[in-house]
Amino acid sequence: MSLLTNRFDTYQPAPNLLQDRVILITGATGGLGSAAAKACAAHGATVVLLGRTIRKLEALYDEIERAGHPQPAIYPMNLEGASPKDYVDLATTLDEAFGRLDGLLHSAALAGTLTPLHLYDVALWSQVMQVNLNAPYLLTAATLPLLRNSSDASVIFSSAEVGRLGRAYWGAYAVSSAAVENMSQIWADELERHPNLRFNTLDPGAVRTPLRTRAYPGEDPNTLPLPEQLMPAYLWLLGPDSRGTTGQALKAQS
Repeated sequence: MSLLTNRFDTYQPAPNLLQDRVILITGATGGLGSAAAKACAAHGATVVLLGRTIRKLEALYDEIERAGHPQPAIYPMNLEGASPKDYVDLATTLDEAFGRLDGLLHSAALAGTLTPLHLYDVALWSQVMQVNLNAPYLLTAATLPLLRNSSDASVIFSSAEVGRLGRAYWGAYAVSSAAVENMSQIWADELERHPNLRFNTLDPGAVRTPLRTRAYPGEDPNTLPLPEQLMPAYLWLLGPDSRGTTGQALKAQS
């Protein structure tokens, strides 16, 4: 694994960095997903908001539209219960609406629970794997023809430090993150002859999100950066400035 730490805090994305790009974001109403959706829209992208709660999706849609950014799209889907056909149907809908996909951010994730591996609840293990690993695989596979249709497409898999170096009690979350790291490298290696298509993982680090709060209930969230502060990393990866960077494991924070 090649681990890179970019100085994203000094990156200045151009105002029209993502002009006319179509970017699909899973977990769009979560902390990082919502921030990424708004940042991408603010830089010119048409964002497809994927999440399981229609009310939250509609609220985010309205916020983006009120800001005067390109009109987004909503696609309700519960990744935990989605079947392979559901992903094919999503890809068909995107094909009919846009004909291509320029960016795919896998932001949805379940933290599971902190417990010894031999005591991990089997049902919860399956839920975490379904959302954190199976869903990114199925969605990437289903939308691959659309990504190939783009002249410059980027796929970001969300990762975590515990997926790069195992740590006690992190269970399914760590294992799924490690598998995603490997899967991203495989995609990148298999499609290395497609210079218009890149795959990378991004570890946001400690950030003020609901997932982080559930994992560290005793931590003061005010000591952590807001999701919006990490957006330069996401914009760099989704935009043309990251062309040629593929198969890498990156960190949003130094």
